[in-house]
Order: sequence, then C-alpha cells, then structure tokens
Amino acid sequence: MKELFSLFAIYIALFLFGMTVMRQGLFNLQRRRMTDLLLRFIDRPYKGLVIGALVTGLLQSSSAVMVMTVGLVATRVISFRHSIGIMLGANIGTCLTLEIVALDISWLVIPLLVIGLPLLMTRNHAFFCIGCFTFGLGSIFVAMHGFETLAYPLTSLTSVHDWLMSTDEKGTVALIIGVVMSGIIQSSSAVSAITMSFMNESILSLPTGIAIMLGANIGTCVTAWLASIGGSVESRLTAYAHIWINVLGVLLFFPFIHIFSDVIKLTADSPAMQLAHAATVFNILSSAVILPFTDRFARFLLWVHRVKDMRV
Repeated sequence: MKELFSLFAIYIALFLFGMTVMRQGLFNLQRRRMTDLLLRFIDRPYKGLVIGALVTGLLQSSSAVMVMTVGLVATRVISFRHSIGIMLGANIGTCLTLEIVALDISWLVIPLLVIGLPLLMTRNHAFFCIGCFTFGLGSIFVAMHGFETLAYPLTSLTSVHDWLMSTDEKGTVALIIGVVMSGIIQSSSAVSAITMSFMNESILSLPTGIAIMLGANIGTCVTAWLASIGGSVESRLTAYAHIWINVLGVLLFFPFIHIFSDVIKLTADSPAMQLAHAATVFNILSSAVILPFTDRFARFLLWVHRVKDMRV
C-alpha cells in the first residue's frame, strides 16, 4: 500500500517537473514577445481574450499568464478592467495542455527524451529552451503512463475503492476534491490528468471527471491570489476577478453537468479526450458569456470588494 502511494506521489512530482521544465523553456524562449503581446493588444476585451488564449497556449500555463498579468496591473502598466479579457483568454488557452495530454502519442516519449536531454546540456539559449520543452513534454507523458498503470492497483485497495465510489455518486464531493487537489498541487492540468487516468480505467464516470475538472479550475486561482498578496488594490482585484470568473462559470455549468456530459460523449470515444473537450467547451462558453459584460463585471467586483477608486 505504501509503495503504491509513494509511486503515485513520484508520478505527480514527475508531471509537475515536466510541466515546469516545459513551461520554463517556452517562457524563456518567448518571454519578451509574450509581454509585448499582452501590452499591445488589450484595448478591447475581445482582443485581451484572444491574446490571453494565445499567450497561455504558447506558455502552457494559465497560472504563469495570471502572475504576469497581476504584475502588470500592480505596476499600472495595464488597468484592472483590461486584465479581465486576458483572464478569460487564459482559461481557454490552458485547455491546449489537456488536449495534448489526452492524445495517445506514447510512441513519442522516447524520442522526446532522447532529443531533449542533449539539448539541455548545450549553451545555446534557443537549443536549451527547445530541450526544456521536449524533455518536459516527454516527462509529462511518462507520468501519464504511470498514473494509468497505478489506477487499477490503487482502486483494488478497499479504502480507495470506497472513497472513489462515493465520489462517483456525489458531484459536489467531486467538485470539492478538484478544488482542494488543485489548490495543493497548484496545477489544474495535473489534477485533470490524474482524473483522466482513472476515467480510462472506467473507475470514474464522465460527470464525475467533469466535476473534478470544474473544481480544479477554481483551485488553480490560488496561484494568482498568492501573487497578489501585499500588492496594490488593482493587483488584488485582478486575483479576485480570476476567482470570480471561474466560480461563476462553475455555478453556470454544474446544475447541468449530466446533460453537458451526454453532449460531450458525442465528441470523442476516449474518456480522456472527452474530459479534455469538456474543459475546452466549458472555458469557451463561460468566457463567451462573461465577455460582453466585462465593464459591468468590473463594476460588480468594485462594489463587492468595496473599492471606491474608479481609476482601476
């Protein structure tokens, strides 16, 4: 039993390691361009959404984009109101990670690791960044294979089996688990990847997987909130806006989770791919609902958090 949980913890660490290395490679390769994109095309909410999705897709991390956005708002380079569009786009862009992870391209693992390792040892900046990306992506797929390998042995344990079965019957519990796990691990992608592995073994149903994914979307807001602590009023409002966007999106979808899952089942045969598509559709629709009302949403946040300084 201890061995199984130890291996599970190792695979979580490997997944987070892969995400971090891949993210750093992309970030160091594109950092200046990404910051310029955030600054140049955010005069309209829809532009902020497009740029937020693009930058997040390139950096493979909504948390990194949110931390950058909080920093830009804190230094008043961009206004709080303009940051809302970026947040909506970041939620969409982060779905690219899940879409990649859900693909069955395990045959690429060895080439990615073999190509990435030598490049990590080079002094050329571009080659080093490419090495970070390929080696990190390879590590993610190794971790995913590990999750799937351990899914069935873990559920053979009575306590784990009973816990999962109770979760599968209660969507609210699954939602809370997603929030807690994402808040602790600091990665909604990792939580969703673990969920995919249990779904592939037919241990968790699609509605439960979606509930965990929705909770993970809320839990990942912790990163931006921590980055805003001690900052200006604007930076704290940006973090609060990220939380509110995800909470409102979950409140909108959660009552219809079974209907939503029935529709998503028509999009793919693989449970992992179904969950990835569910995350993409959820974030696109919830962002589309909020986008036309960004100004009202900003005023709502100012009212809720009792901020009277209208310059934000």
